[in-house]
Amino acid sequence: MKTLIKTSSSIVIALGWLFSVNAFAAEVAQGECVSYNQETKIVTIQEYDTDFSKSKYGNPTGIISEFDVSTAKIGMLPEPGNILRISYMIEGNKKAALKIMNVSKQDLMKK
Repeated sequence: MKTLIKTSSSIVIALGWLFSVNAFAAEVAQGECVSYNQETKIVTIQEYDTDFSKSKYGNPTGIISEFDVSTAKIGMLPEPGNILRISYMIEGNKKAALKIMNVSKQDLMKK
């Protein structure tokens, strides 16, 4: 009986941990900056896929996405044409950016 209780407790703890990890997982998008409006705090990108065989950043998908960056940590300011990597959470019907990495400017700094 004690073994059954220990096993059940372990399963409940493991399931609780798994569900709590998923609750805090952020989504990630990468693509070319279409616009960055500093007044409205909105970044628009054309998302890229993850096929890195022809381009180190992926390929344009045609999907245009907007991100609220009002509370995001932003490295180097995005400009149209820059490749951005954005971690974000979905809050209602908007995508709230957590962090924005300007990948193309980051690559320039390595040189």
